[in-house]
Amino acid sequence: MNSDVNKLLNSHNQLTHTNDIKVESHVQREQEDWYVNTIMLEGISTPFKYKRKRLYRSLKGNRVNITYYPTTENVAGIDIEVMNIVRIKIA
Repeated sequence: MNSDVNKLLNSHNQLTHTNDIKVESHVQREQEDWYVNTIMLEGISTPFKYKRKRLYRSLKGNRVNITYYPTTENVAGIDIEVMNIVRIKIA
């Protein structure tokens, strides 16, 4: 891992880093001034989310390196586990 990832992982206990994982689906939707990106990864049934200020090309089929932490979102009265991405790069 490069030094930027190591610095993040050392300073935040909740963060996890995963290398070279395939994106199965990528959806972008507008929410106020942001675009919320949701990706599903190969072999994982939990959605991964991150925000960008503008649309981004689809990551579907690409392999990515991600740094993320777990959180819970309430959708229609049901708590759902979601992973918030802090850093994402195409592998």
